[in-house]
Amino acid sequence: MSDTAQHSAQHSPQHPPHHVDVKEFHPRAHEALHNPQIRQNFRKAMDGLMSKRRSAFEGWDLETLRDLGANVRLRALANLPDLLEQLEQKLTENGIKVHWALDGDEACRIVRDICKARDAKAVIKGKSMVSEEMELNHYLEEQGIEALESDLGEYIVQLAEETPSHIIMPAIHKNTGEISKLLHEKTGTDLSNDVEYLTAAARLQLREKFMNADVGVSGVNFAVAETGTLCLVENEGNGRMTTTVPKCHIAVTGIEKVVPNLEDVSALLALLTRSATGQHITTYFNMISGPRKAEELDGPEEVHVVLVDNGRSSIYQDDELLDTLRCIRCGACMNHCPVYTRVGGHTYGTTYPGPIGKILMPHLIGLDEGRHLPSASSLCGACGEVCPVKIPIPDLLVRLRQESVDGDKLHPARVRGHGAKRSAVEAMIWKGWSWMHTRPGTYRFGTYLAARFRKLQPGKMGGWTQFRTSPKLAPKTLHEKLKERGQ
Repeated sequence: MSDTAQHSAQHSPQHPPHHVDVKEFHPRAHEALHNPQIRQNFRKAMDGLMSKRRSAFEGWDLETLRDLGANVRLRALANLPDLLEQLEQKLTENGIKVHWALDGDEACRIVRDICKARDAKAVIKGKSMVSEEMELNHYLEEQGIEALESDLGEYIVQLAEETPSHIIMPAIHKNTGEISKLLHEKTGTDLSNDVEYLTAAARLQLREKFMNADVGVSGVNFAVAETGTLCLVENEGNGRMTTTVPKCHIAVTGIEKVVPNLEDVSALLALLTRSATGQHITTYFNMISGPRKAEELDGPEEVHVVLVDNGRSSIYQDDELLDTLRCIRCGACMNHCPVYTRVGGHTYGTTYPGPIGKILMPHLIGLDEGRHLPSASSLCGACGEVCPVKIPIPDLLVRLRQESVDGDKLHPARVRGHGAKRSAVEAMIWKGWSWMHTRPGTYRFGTYLAARFRKLQPGKMGGWTQFRTSPKLAPKTLHEKLKERGQ
């Protein structure tokens, strides 16, 4: 592995994304729960996605396919350093320039330098969650380079000056009427609920941008080490336009997206499309193996790949948390999560929302910043049951909940010696609970008193009784009941 790659595999970033505001989760969740339009938009969308997923897997041995997908990802991760070295070699042989980025800031600088070298003034972007992670658009605009999203959902979110609410469907939080009003105000289109008209209007606006862009930026779904091939899955054709029309193409991807060979892609693709949107296959599956050759009529003159670490190496060093890197970004866990479907993605305040965000973001920003995320879950297990690559999300949530109290083992430096995260009152309550439950006599006396003075029990018990009926204490303890029965 190159020196840069080795460096990337051993260090983690120190700077969390600028837009992270995880500590405001509860106020935003409260606001979302009282917004009937948000609730209606998500309920309708999620019900449709869950139904489509079930239909797409009919007639398939789903568990066997999930086992296959999980094994493909686990095998790739087990050999990640070697596969990254092989990928770099094959990409270079194919004429693709490879760059390694320790964190999002370095990845942004690499993209900027490539753009500056070509005197680029405008960048057209395909959908990429890693670029969202890097906050690339904001960075390029600060550098005087226009960055325009070409995915329809991302384009809508960009016009609204928002972040994506879902990793697959960025504008899922908006209904047709809201989108029509936004396009009318920002681009001058007619107010209409005709989806075909709105889509055609956006396509017309974007087509000129494709032709005039100096650089195209895309993400990567799978990077094949055996052949040096970048695989890009999409439905709208904007990804293909982004990677072929501009004279320079820059692909940004996390280091975990590498797979050994093309055969592995077939299983992951079958799982990805069905889990994400309920499709048997996407409209476009792009395979990019190099820049335009002399005899070819189209394609970019230059292709660059930016392999981004941004905390992934730190995750990779933990045998349990390593499972987080299996993720193929399908969004199925979000679609089935009873918390996400009621509050939406913006409530989380992070790049990756929902169940996958709850286990991934604490690694990327540290539990000192993201300790509220693992608790934003009912632990119903739906996310783990639908994950196409069998990430044990509930188990990881439980671990992170424990670490959010006992301290961040993955990023001890970020805890800054604070130790436990319990408040003084909570710590005292649990200490008293432990003391009482390890002394049988004290426990029996305490429950005796609680039963006799149950009428003094408060009707409200904080957040627990906000949406629940307060439990009523029995008139006698369990031991007294058993004694009466002669047991």
